[in-house]
Amino acid sequence: MAIALLSAVAFGGSGVAAKPLIAAGLEPLHVTWLRVVGAALVMLPLAWRHRALPRRRPGLLAGFGLLAVAGVQACYFAAISRIPVGVALLIEYLAPALVLGWVRFVQKRPVSRAAAVGVVLAVGGLACVVEVWSGLTFDTVGLALALGAACCQVGYFVLSDHGTDDEDAADPLGVIAYGLLIGAAVLTLIARPWEMNWSVLDGGADMNGTQVPAAVLLGWIVLVSTVAAYLTGVVSIRRLSPQVAGVVACLEAVIATVLAWVLLGEHLSAPQIVGGAVVLVGAFIAQSAKPTATDTVVVAAAGAVTGEAAVPGPPGGAAGVDAPDGAASPAGDRATGHLRS
Repeated sequence: MAIALLSAVAFGGSGVAAKPLIAAGLEPLHVTWLRVVGAALVMLPLAWRHRALPRRRPGLLAGFGLLAVAGVQACYFAAISRIPVGVALLIEYLAPALVLGWVRFVQKRPVSRAAAVGVVLAVGGLACVVEVWSGLTFDTVGLALALGAACCQVGYFVLSDHGTDDEDAADPLGVIAYGLLIGAAVLTLIARPWEMNWSVLDGGADMNGTQVPAAVLLGWIVLVSTVAAYLTGVVSIRRLSPQVAGVVACLEAVIATVLAWVLLGEHLSAPQIVGGAVVLVGAFIAQSAKPTATDTVVVAAAGAVTGEAAVPGPPGGAAGVDAPDGAASPAGDRATGHLRS
């Protein structure tokens, strides 16, 4: 949970750093391109270290790059060009509910009632945080794009939890490194960075009356809100589970709203404060949900046995998983928005 919260804080801080850059003259998609390309360059040594990974798991890497990196961000920014940001964000964070559906109906694994209640509370609280009632516009294409972002985010959660078997484990560092490289290539075609106003990066950006070097803000977005965020996010998913980590990820919107209040002077209303508290309650309920012994099932595709465990699993495994002889077994087959949002 601590690692998942760190990931939520890292992802949630991206918008606070990006908004001054956008106000200074950069297009949102160009900020996204800078973020992904910068992170991909930072992760290049890890990509070289795991250079055999593309031959072993090409499908996993392509899926992570296209869905978890490029897909979420491209769909989200296309959506907010047609519908209000709050509406797009709310639809994107239907992803935890979609993750539960994936686990229940595709992986054929049990979903506890508490986890479902946690999702409902988290999504309802998020609707208050983004004040969805303040500008709802029914644009069919915009809503479809936002739903596409939600589906891509499901891919992030599911793929981050994929490939943890002992015989052919996919190292999460390698998956993230190659996912960022693939995402950078895709976003280059979409963002067309040769049209970007590069001079903005030489100056400063206004953050609630304080001038901050644009390079510092970009460094935060790349190193903290992308590299650190994805690393901690994937690790937390593998230790928790996609469905629990998906609910905790709803905290990103709450954290982003609070940081905007503190750093950008965007004050919270009473409904937003109440909504944030509801999201926290929903995340806690989902995290504390424990399947009963009768819920134990065999996940054939992953070779894992799910159920209630006495102790958390090791790194690369999933907490709350039983294995023969009392050892924690590897998990089955997650994935971050935004700027995920």
